[in-house]
Amino acid sequence: MRELGFMQKGLAGTELSPSAVHTIIELGYGTVANASDLGSLLHLEKSSVSRLVQKLENDGLIEVRPDPIDKRSRVLSLTQNGQNLLDEVEGFARRQLHSALDVLSATDVSQIESGLILFAKSLSTRGERVTDAVPGVEVQEGYRSGVIGSVAQLHATFYSKHYEFGAIFERKVASEMSEFMGRIDNPLNTTFSAYVGDELLGSVSLDGEDLGDRVSHLRWFIVNPRAQGMGIGNLLIDKATAFADDNAFDSTRLWTFKGLDAARHLYEKHSFTLANETPGMQWGTEVIEQEFVRQRGA
Repeated sequence: MRELGFMQKGLAGTELSPSAVHTIIELGYGTVANASDLGSLLHLEKSSVSRLVQKLENDGLIEVRPDPIDKRSRVLSLTQNGQNLLDEVEGFARRQLHSALDVLSATDVSQIESGLILFAKSLSTRGERVTDAVPGVEVQEGYRSGVIGSVAQLHATFYSKHYEFGAIFERKVASEMSEFMGRIDNPLNTTFSAYVGDELLGSVSLDGEDLGDRVSHLRWFIVNPRAQGMGIGNLLIDKATAFADDNAFDSTRLWTFKGLDAARHLYEKHSFTLANETPGMQWGTEVIEQEFVRQRGA
């Protein structure tokens, strides 16, 4: 907050209070037109709005005139001096942003944009959980150059750090996904991958061949730790289950292990139910392996 200037006496290079600068911006953008709307927007009492409007009028930054339709209301607009000040505020903001963002990659900048959109959305819901995917995320279906390596890397890094899975697990993911990608042109097989720029935020695959008998296999579901909480996982499982239903699979199965509570919540949200659990070593470390099943149209 100090770096952006919010702890200083003036805001955005001005001598004005944050509320006054906010008023200049909103009037300049046409968001509000009268004192009543301004009070609602800034969460200020009527007396505080009156003092604020009076000061800006005395400073020659805004013009106040009666509303021709509602005589009890006052219409607010910027004077030329006010418009000049708005231009200065915007210039100040652009310089701040450029100084901070110019040292970052395009992918990092896109991620910051997505995070700010999500944060603003979460504030506007007043405590309700945000589950929509972030605008700017592109979901691609099928093979994309680098997806095998990226999915294997995300799996290896996450499961090594949190569950001490090693080379056996990484080789298994990379080799089995490589084999699957050799069959990706079969219309019963697909992969959904979410990207911001060139960065993989998450991926999931549906294998419609390996289990047979009109049973699809949900495989290699992973969400980049940098994208946790963005709704990426929910979006990907939505697309995977819709694909299974559209292709008339009788059921969809997946194998995971006990302790992945966030993933289990997503599975159960999309009507997967726990069918079996038993100790196992297929990923190179002993865990309680779990099988989940979802029936068609559930």
